[in-house]
Amino acid sequence: MDSPSAIKFPRRRFIRGLLKLLSYPAFRLVCRLEINGAENLPAKGPLIVVGNHFSFIDPVTFVRVLPYPVEFLGGAETPHAPPAARIIPILWGYLPLYRGTGSRFALKGAESILKQGGVIGIFPEGGSWASVLRPARPGTAFLMTRTAAPILPVGLAGLNDVFPSLKRGQRATVTINIGKPFGPLTIDRSRESRAQLDQMGHEIMRRIAGLIPPDRRGHYSDDPAIREAAKGTEVYPWADKVEGEVFGEVR
Repeated sequence: MDSPSAIKFPRRRFIRGLLKLLSYPAFRLVCRLEINGAENLPAKGPLIVVGNHFSFIDPVTFVRVLPYPVEFLGGAETPHAPPAARIIPILWGYLPLYRGTGSRFALKGAESILKQGGVIGIFPEGGSWASVLRPARPGTAFLMTRTAAPILPVGLAGLNDVFPSLKRGQRATVTINIGKPFGPLTIDRSRESRAQLDQMGHEIMRRIAGLIPPDRRGHYSDDPAIREAAKGTEVYPWADKVEGEVFGEVR
């Protein structure tokens, strides 16, 4: 099934099909790809696919692995990604999130897509400024409560090793673990609050934590030493920013 966006824009449908096709040889060229849990993929949407976000390559793995025409929610600016990595989101098309704001336009667009049975890809942490798991921003939980769409957790490991390994003439091993869908989680509408959304976000991140290496689980590790070492990474770098002020800052 084509996504609502692709149906509306036939040229985008063609470009996405081409990028999807090219992702297979591209991954074979740059890494050894291991995919686990493909049997957990639902047959269709609505669906919110979530993953840990340690690398700017992360969205490309969703294109390669997911059998759906996924629509992404992602940062509006990524100035520190290589030029090739910046052009792919533009070609694919995505709903831009302006960090430091509510990004209501993007969230409403995602809500509409989910209510039409589409699939949204999102990285709940809201940026790749650390290499350990951090608390989710409220957007993913908000979408789930608005649409009753289930969540599909995906764990990504090894992507940060891809380019350093290539420089040594080697291919890194990239592992993608697909978890079982869960939810939708419900919220008490009479007492709806940011605290409730944060609790739902913690549950989402705990599901992702079980799909990545133990030393990367950060705030969701069972090891107190790992949780202690992760302190500080939970600080959202753009909390005091407004739209248009984040361009050029470290992602």
